[in-house]
Amino acid sequence: MMLNLELNINKETYQVSAYPGERLFTILRRLGFSSVKFGDEHGKSGSDTVLMDGKPVNSYLLLAAQAEGHEIETIEMMGEHPHQGWKETRGLHILQQEFVKTGAIQCGYCTPAQILAAKELLSREPDPTEEQVRDAISGVLCRCTGYKKPVEAVLRAAARLRGVEVPPIEDPIEVPPEWINSPFDDSIPQEKTVQSIDGTTLTAEKVITTLKVSTKPEDWQQVGKPKVKVDAVKLVQGKPAFVADFEHRDMLYAKVLFSPHAHALIKSIRTEKALEIPGVAAVLTHKDLPRVIYSTAGQSDPIPGPLDCFSLDNKVRFVGDRVAFVAAESEEIAERATKEIEVEYELLDPIFDSRDSMKPGAPVIHDEKEYVNFADSDPERNLAAEIRIDIGDLEQGFKDADHIFEAEYEVPKVQPAHIEPHAVVTYWDEDDRLVIRTSTQVPFHVRRMIAPVIGLPVKRIRVIKPRVGGAFGGKQELLIEDVAAHLTIATGRPVQFVYTREEEFIASRSRHPMRIRMKTGVKKDGTMTANEMYALSDTGANGAHALTVTGNTGHKAMALYVGSGPYRESPNIRFYADIVYTNTPPSGAYRGYGVPQGYWPLERHMEKIAHALDLDPLEFRMKNALRAGEIHPFSVAWSEGRDPVPEIIQTNGLEECVSRGKAAIGWEQKLSDKNWQDVPGAPYLKRGLGAALVMQGTAIPYLDMGGASLKLNDDGSFNLLIGATDLGTGSDTVLAQMAAEVLGVPLDDIIVYSSDTDFTPFDKGAYASSTTYISGAAVVDAANKVADSMRDRAVLILKSRAGEVDFNPDEIELSNSCAIAPNGQAVSLEEIALHSLHHANQEQIMAVGSFVSPVSPPPFAAQFAEVTVDVETGQVVVDRLVMAVDAGVIVNPVTASGQVEGGMTQALGYAVSEEMVYDELGVAREKDFRDYHIFEAHEMPVLETLFIETFEPSHPFGVKAVAEITMDGVAPAVGNAVFNACGVNVDQNPITPEKVWQELTGKK
Repeated sequence: MMLNLELNINKETYQVSAYPGERLFTILRRLGFSSVKFGDEHGKSGSDTVLMDGKPVNSYLLLAAQAEGHEIETIEMMGEHPHQGWKETRGLHILQQEFVKTGAIQCGYCTPAQILAAKELLSREPDPTEEQVRDAISGVLCRCTGYKKPVEAVLRAAARLRGVEVPPIEDPIEVPPEWINSPFDDSIPQEKTVQSIDGTTLTAEKVITTLKVSTKPEDWQQVGKPKVKVDAVKLVQGKPAFVADFEHRDMLYAKVLFSPHAHALIKSIRTEKALEIPGVAAVLTHKDLPRVIYSTAGQSDPIPGPLDCFSLDNKVRFVGDRVAFVAAESEEIAERATKEIEVEYELLDPIFDSRDSMKPGAPVIHDEKEYVNFADSDPERNLAAEIRIDIGDLEQGFKDADHIFEAEYEVPKVQPAHIEPHAVVTYWDEDDRLVIRTSTQVPFHVRRMIAPVIGLPVKRIRVIKPRVGGAFGGKQELLIEDVAAHLTIATGRPVQFVYTREEEFIASRSRHPMRIRMKTGVKKDGTMTANEMYALSDTGANGAHALTVTGNTGHKAMALYVGSGPYRESPNIRFYADIVYTNTPPSGAYRGYGVPQGYWPLERHMEKIAHALDLDPLEFRMKNALRAGEIHPFSVAWSEGRDPVPEIIQTNGLEECVSRGKAAIGWEQKLSDKNWQDVPGAPYLKRGLGAALVMQGTAIPYLDMGGASLKLNDDGSFNLLIGATDLGTGSDTVLAQMAAEVLGVPLDDIIVYSSDTDFTPFDKGAYASSTTYISGAAVVDAANKVADSMRDRAVLILKSRAGEVDFNPDEIELSNSCAIAPNGQAVSLEEIALHSLHHANQEQIMAVGSFVSPVSPPPFAAQFAEVTVDVETGQVVVDRLVMAVDAGVIVNPVTASGQVEGGMTQALGYAVSEEMVYDELGVAREKDFRDYHIFEAHEMPVLETLFIETFEPSHPFGVKAVAEITMDGVAPAVGNAVFNACGVNVDQNPITPEKVWQELTGKK
């Protein structure tokens, strides 16, 4: 029986039919209100927020019938673009304007909900405090921003609504004087020789990019400036920009039957009852699909890992593994059909503890004959990958030491928890090509990888990445695209598949949990003589990213400290790792990509050593830290299964990061004050400070490639087509800023279109902290070529005006949307466009650029944390986080600081609250945001970001990475601060009250 309802939405009346149990959310989406987003089943994400009679409610938890007789408001009512041709509109609401200006929008998925919650607050409290703002938006989770900029946006909007003038957003970063006329460090040697691990001599060369920009840093108008994101205006309006926002006629909806068992054979499977349900279009099992083995890891060819997955198999390897696919007329019908599929399982012994995986006689998780090994994988031993790296003479280093420190550490499995779940839509286009519109980081990898799985050539597949509501590595995977594709092939109809939040927890990818042993040799004066790490890494039920994630654990963390004196020239380092299968959900990529797992043990270990030897913890670290002009020690030993090439560290601002970070957090003043650690009136509370030093990488050298194309339009604007994928990081914006700088135009004149395998140039995708560096250099390459063509055309035009000219094209300056000759004569870019397209010697001025780097210049950072510990309960409250980071030149201070703030917030969860635990049957404890705690706006510490700019000479704009290094230092800095506060060491994160209390009371 259907209900006929009259709903008042945005002051319009809608007559709708709804099932008795149908949600308001579903009706709103059906009516086209795309700003209302699905984030979870329980209303914890808040992305489904609307206003009902002016109050925020969760539309997913509200029945459509309950909304009858009430006023419903979505963000579509609040404002719109001010200029729509001849029609002038009222424009964006002041709240929307400030969210745009302040950089409060990253992925934008939760933005409409935050703004609606803020609107309700300002309707009753026009002059709110920061605490009130944080409380008001605390019902909307944001995984991107750290909430600092959304709070700032609301406070600024409140002031403007009261008629109070607000200051400019964020000033540009001042150009360091030493950059002027000398944009790189001449103290770096041109080359250095080094012994490889096999004894051969290798030469590392200084790398200075051949790509040049014609303007000097002090004259830049776009790069280094806090520009508004190019996608902010559409996101702040809640426009249909995400995968699930796109509707197709005759759409089917997919569901998957997931395994209730951790390890079992499927003895029989019957689908007749499911197919009898009205509205069910297809049910697919392993019997229906070709048996094609593949890896789900979204990486370049050849994928550096074993091939160990099937779309559907006759064996399940974890609770949440796939058993069958269903397509139906609605999600509800599809879900019902999965419950009618009859499956007989033969249970097998599971492995849940990575320490059991390689024991003699252990169950073999991957016994399929099609398994394809990579490097040292060995499925019979449940070994997905093995790493053995020796640099220098470790045993001699230990002999030279006065002290040897050994300890064991553990890091947990955690979820990326992007608020937009995995989502995909597949359909056949008019040319019988399969179109895959998917929320992915790696559209070109998806196209290449899915082709053999579904039996189509690459040329008959088009992958489109629209806006992505957060990814953080979790979408660097061929995870659900094949489900929808198989069902479209089976039915001939469009198919949409969107994960629920529970499915994200049980059937997507998460960070590799690891057990890590450290052994370090140190002299009495603090000189490190040898450093050793062994990691036992749990890759779960498949080996995607197994080798490369864990390789990064050693490659980045163990490279930071090389020793002092002779050990600096010839460090003694060992990194060994075994990456093993277990019957738990597969691990995979997550922001930081193995590096946070390395810095937790390393930086906790360094703190213990400094304390034991009574050394200043930061001076001890800096004494042994890698410096500019030195060779990255791992560059001579490992390169993700390829031949290593030595690299010289050309820029390193770590010393200033430490100095500036110490000053910002008040390190010297607080630690020298004997009373600072005590909280007046609360003797059970103790304060503490902690720090951690970290380095990351920037792209994968000799492998990662990005492309870009630029086309001049009639009005002097440009189309920038890039394969790079913006996940909310602002990469579309910073790449456009680079193009605008080279071309001498405002950012508004760069129209960005990204990530469509039919129309944009290839890009390996958003991972490895590479987009600004790799894709940015490709943009510069294309822009330089277009700029040269425009200069040539400008000379032609000026010659046509004045006869001969006494200057060359390379003397033409591009500035203020004009080509300006040395004598001051100018030609507008619109004139150049019209001349080239219509008037004489016609041509389309356009170019394609690409870039691959021979180096991976590391960013460096000093992370500081201030905590308060309740020594009676073990509760840890993080009061302040300060990160001073050397990420090269900062192209956009607003988007970059947003990356740091959001990264520190994710890392804060890794430090004190986030973990995934499984029971004795392999069933997940955490399946939703009620049990998996993400920090809310009102729970946040003070966040502060300091940029220590260096000019990286291997890039035309001097940039390095910033997105992932933010994940590395928070957890160990908090752990060190807890030690400073109360004297206990917690060696297994997260640092929960239980663990602290057990250490305090000796009841571990």
